Amino acid sequence: MSTSKEMKYRMNAFLVIAIVVVLAAIVFVISRATNNPTAGATAKITPAEYQAQFSVAKADHLLLDVRTPEEFASGHIPGAVNISVDMLASRLSEIPTNQPVIVYCRSGNRSATASNILAEAGYSSIYDLGGIVAWEAAGLPVE
Repeated sequence: MSTSKEMKYRMNAFLVIAIVVVLAAIVFVISRATNNPTAGATAKITPAEYQAQFSVAKADHLLLDVRTPEEFASGHIPGAVNISVDMLASRLSEIPTNQPVIVYCRSGNRSATASNILAEAGYSSIYDLGGIVAWEAAGLPVE
């Protein structure tokens, strides 16, 4: 009898360990997808974070303004490239795949749409800077 109880105990212990391992793997995958802009995910980035991680650090990246050419001409973040969100899908060949892409618009709506377009096209390391309105509110330069 004691061997039968021991066998049940071992099987139950094995089952509990297996469940814990599976749950840990799920938590790991979810945390990577939400905290790291890889595998088509997009991370939000503030103007201050952008300055520290990319601008001041002079790290390779593409700063993409997805507003209209008229909006871009009226003022944009220094170093930005302009491809309107309406043209983005047809101009993906102009977007490098080997470096982070930081996307912004006026208020953050079009940048979210553009980030989704890039993610669906297989881009990784996509950061949504939101809008130039927040950039200007932070006292950062516009040209």
